[in-house]
Amino acid sequence: MNPAVPAQLRADVRARRPALEQLSLDLHGTPETRFEEHYAVEQLAGRLAAAGFEVDKGVAGLPTAFTATHRGAADGPTVAVLLEYDALPGLGHGCGHNLIAAGGLTAALAAAATRPDHPGTLKVIGTPGEEGGGGKILMLERGVFQTVDAAVMFHPSDRNLRARHALAASHLRMTFHGVAAHAAKAPWDGRSAAAAAQLFLTAVDSLRQFVPPTARVHGIIAHGGAAPNVVPDRTEVDIFVREATSAALDALLPRVFAAAQGAALATGTTVEHTETAPRYAERNNNMVMADRLAEYAADVGLHLEPPSPANPAGSSDIGNLSVELPVIHPYVQICSRDTPGHSVRMREAARSARAHDAVQAITTALAALVLDLLGDRDLLSAAHEEFHASTARPALGQESR
Repeated sequence: MNPAVPAQLRADVRARRPALEQLSLDLHGTPETRFEEHYAVEQLAGRLAAAGFEVDKGVAGLPTAFTATHRGAADGPTVAVLLEYDALPGLGHGCGHNLIAAGGLTAALAAAATRPDHPGTLKVIGTPGEEGGGGKILMLERGVFQTVDAAVMFHPSDRNLRARHALAASHLRMTFHGVAAHAAKAPWDGRSAAAAAQLFLTAVDSLRQFVPPTARVHGIIAHGGAAPNVVPDRTEVDIFVREATSAALDALLPRVFAAAQGAALATGTTVEHTETAPRYAERNNNMVMADRLAEYAADVGLHLEPPSPANPAGSSDIGNLSVELPVIHPYVQICSRDTPGHSVRMREAARSARAHDAVQAITTALAALVLDLLGDRDLLSAAHEEFHASTARPALGQESR
């Protein structure tokens, strides 16, 4: 028999719906890009502090990262609810992070209010800069997740999914250096970094036919020169290289670097590359937790489809967490199927009544799962057993983080 969401918890989330929606719309109307989410942090941290959570802002040396801690009545595990709140440059909340923040906050507040004497520790962890900044990776490397036994969150989407694969991703900047010259009087004295950037992107287009269908290589000219009558002596191409696994990404990257070197050789320029963000790992979904969440979601009328290779994947810094501890990252439908992510249509959907109905449902299920992870040792042990099997690590109790 599938578990049912406790009536008190269901009623608590329902009562918090107006506040959830108000916060979501407020964040939607105040978009802040990666590592600049100061307003969002004030709103989120303030509400958690008012509810009795111990708030610590600026953790891991990141001004817009925070933790909020609710300690239970007895010893037990530490379970984290993850919040994202950064927006996309020039677009705003076209990824719906306003919903992640408001919904995750509501789940944590409802869980703590429904069972204030829960065992263990409930943490809310505010993770900035998911959109190309790798905030979770930086926080992981700096010890924020050292004592966390499991972490949960959700993401808005064009479909309901209990899990979805995500691609490993490398965020690169190719900087081409040429020689400046007057473009009309003596162009032969110059070596065009703009020509090198164009040739590199053409080479990438040619490469796409000969890489596996799981690969994705895409980029923009971030800086193309200063004036049309000057042969550009410097250009920058920002490019993402993605593959299904980190190993496959390692095999693909040298081919992309070779394309850049070839473009530089052909144009008499030079090229160097840098990483603009930490590398994102592929996602290791914990299906023990995901399936329990799906049971609670069904109880509140939300059907989460099982994962399928047919569902297209992006990348997220939660992948790096997922190879260190059990995590879930389900998706909840807020718009018509096949609405593109990172689009104006998705941005507008992220403030709709339909979106807030869906988030109320997934928030209720998420809060129920959090209480189970805190109080049901068998569930958490099963999640850890699956995690260690999937990462070939020692069993629970044989290692410490």
